[in-house]
Amino acid sequence: MAGNRKGGVDEPDYKVRSHFYTPPSEFDGCFTTFYHMTLQVEDGKTVQDYLQPEWSNIRFFSGDQPRAEIAGSRVTGACFNATGPSSLPCRFELGTSEMWGIGLLPLGWSRFIDADAHGLANTLWDGSQHSAFAKFDSLSKVLCDVEATPEEQVAHIVETMNQLMRHNRDEPKILRVHKALVDGAYLAVKDLADACGMSIRTLERVCRRYFGFTPKRLMRRQRFIRSLTTFMLHHGTRWTEAMDAEYHDQAQFTREFHEFMTMNPSEYAALDHPILSSFMEARARVWGSAAQALDVPTN
Repeated sequence: MAGNRKGGVDEPDYKVRSHFYTPPSEFDGCFTTFYHMTLQVEDGKTVQDYLQPEWSNIRFFSGDQPRAEIAGSRVTGACFNATGPSSLPCRFELGTSEMWGIGLLPLGWSRFIDADAHGLANTLWDGSQHSAFAKFDSLSKVLCDVEATPEEQVAHIVETMNQLMRHNRDEPKILRVHKALVDGAYLAVKDLADACGMSIRTLERVCRRYFGFTPKRLMRRQRFIRSLTTFMLHHGTRWTEAMDAEYHDQAQFTREFHEFMTMNPSEYAALDHPILSSFMEARARVWGSAAQALDVPTN
């Protein structure tokens, strides 16, 4: 792949390959996917990118290990990185490496994480050093082993997750809220609560505990993600064309973009996105859905 120039500076040549593995049916609704990425960067250099707001993720690296930060959280030199649900971008730098990632949807958070999602929102950790994520550290031995085959690694993920999974009595509520958020038909918290068949107070509790944010912020984040997905997947699209129809005007969209990505749309568009673009395009080819390209289930 030819090198790029951003701001008059030569970017390193790189190649990215992504593969996605559908979790077995016993995990329906728990994970976005199990995914493997191979990044090759020339001459020991690195690439930089910004991950969009997303659900919680755990990621395992063999080779170079990322330098990453989100809000005030920074992690460097850890083979096991863990993030809570986010409403802010995660900036990272990475060289030649292989990575396994597992995205935890709110239902997955309820079954695997014994902590309030709100308390871990917009945070990044060395997963082996945090009580909420340390249980997954046993995956590192196989997922960071370059001699293991992908089939062996996926089998190890499935076995480990089956051992760790615990059902939760709030699961029906979580699924109703998640479906209503993805549908995107509700703009008011009361309407969302009514659609989910629960009081506003219960909705607030469920959202903070398992989704990480208030219902209002979740609805705004979902609207923003839909717009960002459209822009990233349709090269040459202008922001005015990618904006969700629920935005009143471009000024409102620009304000929300700056809130969720800490920069203006034009600044973001000017950046190279070696990892995110490849990842989103590969997912869209697999599932044929813009919504799933940003870790948002359509079911």
